[in-house]
Amino acid sequence: MAVSVLEAGSSTGLPVFADIEAARGRLDGIAHRTPVLTSRFADERTGGRLFFKCENLQRAGAFKFRGAYNAIAALPPEARRRGVMAYSSGNHAQAIALASRLLDVSATILMPIDSPAMKMAATRGYGAEVVTYDRYTEDRETLARDLAAERGLTLIPPYDHLEVIAGQGTAAAELIEATGPLDMLLVCLGGGGLLSGCALAAAAMSPGCQVIGVEPEAGDDGRQSLARGEIVTIPVPRSIADGALTTHLGQLTFPIVRELASDIVTVPDEALVEAMRFFAQRMKMVVEPTGSLAAAAAFSGAVACEGRRVGVIVSGGNVDLASYARFLAG
Repeated sequence: MAVSVLEAGSSTGLPVFADIEAARGRLDGIAHRTPVLTSRFADERTGGRLFFKCENLQRAGAFKFRGAYNAIAALPPEARRRGVMAYSSGNHAQAIALASRLLDVSATILMPIDSPAMKMAATRGYGAEVVTYDRYTEDRETLARDLAAERGLTLIPPYDHLEVIAGQGTAAAELIEATGPLDMLLVCLGGGGLLSGCALAAAAMSPGCQVIGVEPEAGDDGRQSLARGEIVTIPVPRSIADGALTTHLGQLTFPIVRELASDIVTVPDEALVEAMRFFAQRMKMVVEPTGSLAAAAAFSGAVACEGRRVGVIVSGGNVDLASYARFLAG
């Protein structure tokens, strides 16, 4: 009989809720316990009671700090001494760079040459070495593996890593601890690290909560994968949600998403811009396009929130200011 991901543990290499609890211990006093905010306007618009977990206010500007710090902190001393390697379009890059600085570990980050300038500058500012590549013609996973092997570095991928997933799950654990049981939890979806970690936390702390992943309309590999029951790979999508431009889910994230996610929905870029305007005008917060995915699903009607208690993970706030101005003015 198949083993549930909730009981898998070390037998399959998949994370379990105990790993999230361990991550909370490592992150205690290091990661910000970000606020959970509400909006009467949002509630009236959706007919539900929405709780926004504001990871745009996390260190390095996104939830990614949780998984990055947890992964590096869990490394043995010799691996820390050699240094770490990561690949990312921005938020994981910044998170690994900052976590590495805090833990006195050297970091090399592979970033797309068209990454937002602010994210690339911040990654370098935290002290990491940045190596660039073309996301449309080169395979980042192959490049990163080769470079890590050449330099003797430990590779920490952005989502398909036990300690990364466990760290990301602490966001939902804090949210549910603050709000009590939820009927629904909306989570942005790229490679599935945040969604799988949050799904594990919700299953343990709020049984019966529907966990729904939200992807950009142009990059629906997760939705296709859930429908087919296997990992589907798509061409690199083009969307303003630069943090969710992945081509497939991970070997660790997919089994968790398949078992614990109730659904995966998509939203167009126009809905992301509308959600960004809501955050700016009504909640006085800067939220990046990817960070707006979950809220956009609620506001656009991609999911029905009426009469339900809904957690919304606001995943990040790292957006180039010139682009941000164009989005809000457009």
